[in-house]
Amino acid sequence: MNILLLGPQGSGKGTQAKRIREEYGLAHVSTGDMFRAAIARRTPLGLEVEPILARGALVPDPLTIGLMRERLAEEDATAGFILDGFPRNAAQAEALDELLSELARPLDVVFEFQIADDVCIERMLKRARAEGRPDDTPEAIGTRLAIYHSETAPLVEHYRTTGKLVGVHADREIGAVWAEIQSALEQVHVA
Repeated sequence: MNILLLGPQGSGKGTQAKRIREEYGLAHVSTGDMFRAAIARRTPLGLEVEPILARGALVPDPLTIGLMRERLAEEDATAGFILDGFPRNAAQAEALDELLSELARPLDVVFEFQIADDVCIERMLKRARAEGRPDDTPEAIGTRLAIYHSETAPLVEHYRTTGKLVGVHADREIGAVWAEIQSALEQVHVA
């Protein structure tokens, strides 16, 4: 099963991706996690993307698409994957469509995490305090939400046309969101 999670930062995509991974044994593919790991390891990629992420900006498409191409070729992703944080704009969505077509591994479902900005901001500020995330400053949060609305939110229509888009009420507590996702996944899994 190949799943895409679409929603703003702080909507709970990462939390739910981990639950899906545990329940269904799929690879959790998070560009944010991959970039943060590269930064922590002080790799050339990490050094290049660190100031970009600190500003709350998007990493340039060629870097992100190349990273995604490599990640989806890894063995654990061949049985199925959960995309978390990619694509974030139309160019990335087109590149993903092409890549998945090449790999003959189409998306089975696209979850749109529906949530108000104020809830996302509250969650990200709480996460920043709990985890010490340097990219969760109020300025970076504002920038990321603005970019989400201008560049990523339009992808909802792109995926709606596939007939695979499922809206998720992401402003509720974790268990209620999980129940909604699991119900939809069971329908996809049976189909």
